[in-house]
Amino acid sequence: MNKQNMNSNIIRGQVYVLADNIDTDQILAGEYIKVNPSTPEGYAQLATLAMCGLPEGSLPFIDEEKGKAKYPIVVAGQNFGCGSSREHAVAALGASGVKAVLAQSYARIFFRNCVSTGELLPVAAQQRLCEQLVTGDSIEIDIENQTVTVLKNGTTYPTDPVGELANIVAAGGLFSYARATGRII
Repeated sequence: MNKQNMNSNIIRGQVYVLADNIDTDQILAGEYIKVNPSTPEGYAQLATLAMCGLPEGSLPFIDEEKGKAKYPIVVAGQNFGCGSSREHAVAALGASGVKAVLAQSYARIFFRNCVSTGELLPVAAQQRLCEQLVTGDSIEIDIENQTVTVLKNGTTYPTDPVGELANIVAAGGLFSYARATGRII
């Protein structure tokens, strides 16, 4: 699974830019919910399927040679992850190498699935960055300072505080975090 260093406050990389209302069927088409993400084979298969439901003609998300995402950060508008409540969509993004989604807002269940599974960090942008950035731009998300910096020009944008959610995701999800912090055995 996609685990981050618990002390890392920076996520840096190229972005894949989407718009509003990206639903879980676009992230992972419903026909693939039969893939078991708890097996190494299933997890690897989900990696290759992330964003398979985007409209024909969309820029490729997966590097066919590596079977992973070309982009560790997804940038979107409002209501990212709407649709069904299945965790497979989150698992597919995490398996593909996505470390964070930077969107204006999230579907509540998708947001919770990101945190609960520890697959990727959902960061809320305070501005409509899906109109400021283009796919391939490199950014740096500074979790502690609540900023996003566009690396080509140094422009900085604010994000909402992530707080303890970053540590939960970095630990590998809610149960791993609870074990690591002595809240459960």
